[in-house]
Formats: sequence, structure tokens, C-alpha cells
Amino acid sequence: MNPSERALWGRWTAANTLSEAVGLGGTFALIGLLTPLVEGQQAGGILLAFLISVASGVVEATVVGLAQWWAMHPWFQDIRAIDWWRGTLYGALIAYVLGYLPSTLMQVAETSTGAPAAEPPQWMTLLLATGLGIAAGAVLSLFQWLVLRRVSGRAGLWIPANMLAWACGMPLIFLAVDIAFRMPALWQSLLVMTLALLAAGAVVGAIHGRFLVVISRSRFSQSRFS
Repeated sequence: MNPSERALWGRWTAANTLSEAVGLGGTFALIGLLTPLVEGQQAGGILLAFLISVASGVVEATVVGLAQWWAMHPWFQDIRAIDWWRGTLYGALIAYVLGYLPSTLMQVAETSTGAPAAEPPQWMTLLLATGLGIAAGAVLSLFQWLVLRRVSGRAGLWIPANMLAWACGMPLIFLAVDIAFRMPALWQSLLVMTLALLAAGAVVGAIHGRFLVVISRSRFSQSRFS
């Protein structure tokens, strides 16, 4: 990478590290505060908790989307903040629906049968988290790709880049949640989650940021010959 590309990668990685920690942290806090107020043994309460969880994705999408746009803007000046934010928001909301739907259906089933679902072993949970990361990465990046393809011939790399990035980042989040629930004090749980979200944001940002550098090369090449 040349100095300009290293600057893009570093700026992008830093923006993702902080924004994912703030955005996901805010999302988890919102879910933790609101869902206990509505969640109960009845299907209506479970459905309302599901809707709150999905709507909380607006927090992450806004923080992350605007931070990403700030990071990339000097290299992608044709992309407007509103377009990148919308692309991030649409992908996040769909990903949240798909992510929270299985656990919601399991809760509804538990309510109807009265039998609690068995907890899978940790290795299986982390394996499922990897698969979820692959699927979520594809969904999260789909609408961002529609924005990127207007300015770069290599925008098609963006979806597999996010699939790889979130396949690595999602297990970190799931592992941190499991550890945080085992902590004896609240401050310890918050510390674990904060460090994990920073680490996940850094890993995810570093991976798809490297692909963004390649995508930027195509755009610069097109600009020279336009």
C-alpha cells in the first residue's frame, strides 16, 4: 500500500473500531433497558421485545454509517453521507430481523410448550456465530455495495469482504456476551463487553478496510481516464 492507501486503511479501521463499540454498545444498552419492560411469558410481549431489538439497529447503523462515511469521504468524494447512511441502515435492519428471529421463535415455542430449550455447547455457539457473521456480513453490505458500485468497478469485492470480516468478528462478540454473563460484578461485565466490542470493531474494520483500499484503486484509475 502507498501512503494514501495506508491512510485510508488506518482511518477506516480506527473509525470502525470506535463506532462499532459505541453503536453496538448503545444497541445492547437500549435492548437491555427496554426489553425487560415488555418481555413476558406471552407471545405479545416476546413480539414487542423482538421489534425493540430490531429497531435498536438504527443506533448502530447511524453511528457506524456516519463514521464510515467520514473515514472514506476524502477518497470517495462522490458518495454522499445520506446515501451511505441509508445503505448501512437498510442492511442493518434486515440483518437484525434475521439475527433475532430464531431466538424469538424459540421463545414463542417455549411459551407454548413450557419446556425450556437446551443451551448448545460453547463450541457450537461459536460455530453458529461464524455462520451468522457470514450471513450478516452479506446482508449488511448489500445496500452499501449498491452505493459503491456507482464509483468503482471493483465494488463487487465489498460483499465477500464483509462476509469474511464478520465471520471473524461475530464469534468475538458471542464469546464476550457469554463471559460477561458469568462476571460477578456489573462493572466487570461492562469492561468485558467494551473491550470485546473494540476488538471486534478493529478486526472487522481492518479486514474489510483492506478490501476498500483495493476498491479505491479502481475508482482512482477510472478517474484518471475519464
